[in-house]
Amino acid sequence: MRCAEISRKTNETDINLKLNLDGSGHHEINTNCGFLDHMLELFTAHGKFDLNLKCSGDVHVDFHHTVEDVGICLGRAFNEAINDKKGIKRYGYFILPMDEALILSAVDISGRSHLNFDAEITAQKVGNFDTELIKEFWLGFVRTFPCAVHIKKLAGENSHHIIEGIFKSLARSFREAVMIDEKYYNEIPSTKGII
Repeated sequence: MRCAEISRKTNETDINLKLNLDGSGHHEINTNCGFLDHMLELFTAHGKFDLNLKCSGDVHVDFHHTVEDVGICLGRAFNEAINDKKGIKRYGYFILPMDEALILSAVDISGRSHLNFDAEITAQKVGNFDTELIKEFWLGFVRTFPCAVHIKKLAGENSHHIIEGIFKSLARSFREAVMIDEKYYNEIPSTKGII
């Protein structure tokens, strides 16, 4: 099993996280931000990652620190759990329809951090959640899990559908990218010999 445990405490958040890349989609998530919890539940269910996550944060201010720091910790957990990257498929992509929304995502576990976020979200808020924080979440993620992540909205009007499509599509892309290729299980998927 490729697993990781992350603890991170700052003056703004206190996070404990357990991740199993080879899970079944089981999750116990409490960030005190209902919308983020919902998106992470979808991410784990569609990626078949097991995730236990508890975050106490300064949500009386807003959700910014919680969202960013959870992204940082989840990225760190992926980076630790994937070990030396031997045998992974490395690349993954998925086009996901969510009602009127259509989201394309592609990832390359390359050892280099990059986020291309080309997904205009029409509303500033979904409930009490600032939609601009979705980009902050994935920025935090790629900073601690060096990979290239591309997100493109091909269609969509409803902000909830667009964001849900992003998390589901990326779940499927990461599920593919971290999967072990049994034929090449002992190889690093790079001509450099290292990622």
